[in-house]
Amino acid sequence: MNAIHSSSFGDGSYAGNPMGFVFTTPDGNFYMAGDTALTMDMQLIPLWAKLDFAVMPIGGNYTMDPADAIHASDFVKCNRIVGVHYNTWPIIAIDTEKAKSDFEAAGKQLLLPKPGETIGL
Repeated sequence: MNAIHSSSFGDGSYAGNPMGFVFTTPDGNFYMAGDTALTMDMQLIPLWAKLDFAVMPIGGNYTMDPADAIHASDFVKCNRIVGVHYNTWPIIAIDTEKAKSDFEAAGKQLLLPKPGETIGL
């Protein structure tokens, strides 16, 4: 799946096309969005798979913010989202309680596991 994000190594050389992946398995299906902005291509995913959850960036600036991730979850037709790529430095800091509340108001669940924490999906 297409992703909208820069792609370079630490030395500035080209690192290839950014992308996300849709995994279909006997135990369930999920979308790993990778580092991406909101893209209309996400609307194609439900044509290929019914998702059990999706992993989406929510930090804004370099990727989607929580509001964009809510739209993305509508596009992929998945209401259980694992948020990633946020709060690791000030430019991608978010209000996690507001993000959870916004997802809940949209009829969705935003899971925000702590680093090293294991969650069951």
